[in-house]
Amino acid sequence: MLKYFFLSYAFVAAIIVAAFGTRGSKSELPPIEVFPDMDHQAKVKFQVKSEFFADGHAARMPVKNTVPMGFQVPDKPASIEAATAAYGFTNGVDYYHTGKIGDYYGDGLPQGLKVDKSLIERGERQYNIYCAVCHAQSGNGKGVTSKYGILAAFNFHQPGNLDASNPGAYRADGAIFDVITNGKGLMGSYGANISVHDRWAIVAYIRTLQVAAQEGKVTVQ
Repeated sequence: MLKYFFLSYAFVAAIIVAAFGTRGSKSELPPIEVFPDMDHQAKVKFQVKSEFFADGHAARMPVKNTVPMGFQVPDKPASIEAATAAYGFTNGVDYYHTGKIGDYYGDGLPQGLKVDKSLIERGERQYNIYCAVCHAQSGNGKGVTSKYGILAAFNFHQPGNLDASNPGAYRADGAIFDVITNGKGLMGSYGANISVHDRWAIVAYIRTLQVAAQEGKVTVQ
């Protein structure tokens, strides 16, 4: 019985050595990769040459007039100050840039920010891109992620959500802005992804969702 065991053991060892070779051996054949882990891909790396393109560069220049996704080309040129205020990711210390007045969260949208249909529509667009996956399109916290074992996000429709005296359900405008900027708990920071102006647009749209839910104009379940 022991004889057959050793014969089987030697046979298996020979197969392994034949299949994978020995350390240091050389071969012109490609190695056998059980788990290639996407090591070989049809791609080009940055700042390398390429004979495929006429200019010899692998990297491609953006198409003419391309703008970052989520931004819009202004109808007319604006001053640096106006452009920064509307589209910037600045690090100012005032309420507009922090959502805080001193050490406390402020309430209400910043002065000079025009609350109109355009702002609400912009907030809706950005909310649906960045927030709805967790908070749901209605804002009730039951987004797509809640269906895959991830805890439900904050529910903007819970009772008392518009009552400033209810700290458990109410979030000041500045507090919502701050969470978008810096993240909180399982939610990461979106300060590098969403401009200051668009963060306030999202805050305005969240208030619109809350009022609509309170008036029974949206489904919150």
